[in-house]
Amino acid sequence: MTEPSAKPAISLENVSKTFGKAGNAPAFVAVEGLDLEIPEGQMLALLGKTGCGKSTIFNMVAGLTAPTSGRVLVDGGDPFRDFDAFIGKMAIVFQNDRLLPWRTALQNVELGLEMLDRPAGERRSTATHWLETLGLAGHLNDYPHALSGGMRQRVSIARAFAVDAKILLCDEPFSALDEMTARGLRVEFARLVKSNNKTAVFITHSIDEALAIGDRIVVLKRPATVAIDFVFDRTESEGDKESIRDRIRTALAA
Repeated sequence: MTEPSAKPAISLENVSKTFGKAGNAPAFVAVEGLDLEIPEGQMLALLGKTGCGKSTIFNMVAGLTAPTSGRVLVDGGDPFRDFDAFIGKMAIVFQNDRLLPWRTALQNVELGLEMLDRPAGERRSTATHWLETLGLAGHLNDYPHALSGGMRQRVSIARAFAVDAKILLCDEPFSALDEMTARGLRVEFARLVKSNNKTAVFITHSIDEALAIGDRIVVLKRPATVAIDFVFDRTESEGDKESIRDRIRTALAA
């Protein structure tokens, strides 16, 4: 278990989320009595099978929906009630790159900075810095259709880092990529999160991806409650990693 932080970046306190159904059908419980605290600077891999409530948790933390009961706090505030106050404080990397096809790579990265009313010169220099950091120096003026899937996702990551948000929310951002491309981006993304002192929540259904990117792994069972919660040391031996994989497989099969 992770030791509690004096100042958690994200806190879910006895959170439940229930969705009603039409007619006499019973309500669907997506999250039930979840307690989860994420300290500042942690890279949390949130792992679970499809339908276990990962995306519901993601949406509550992002302020897109409110819990049915309990409290969700991000940096001490309510992201749903005070949604506008979190603009620029959280950034999201989606499963698909969600680039605007009529804007160049540079213009796509500038988008979040435009929303924050940053001056044009600052927008351009910041966007250029992050695209160059992510290996796209020669593609600043390329449109999305001219970029590979991996390159488009690099633009998406650059866009998230450009706004300098304290918290990054990542919803299976590499699942649509081939494994070689995804592997390289995982390593690079984890390095950037750590070197820039960000807090990140990374949703995945892949055990290997969770082991590759998380310094803490939380495994969820349905409805979303914690089955396993442990800090992961990437220097552990292959034998230890295989033991962890077995623990996770057992929890997911339960």
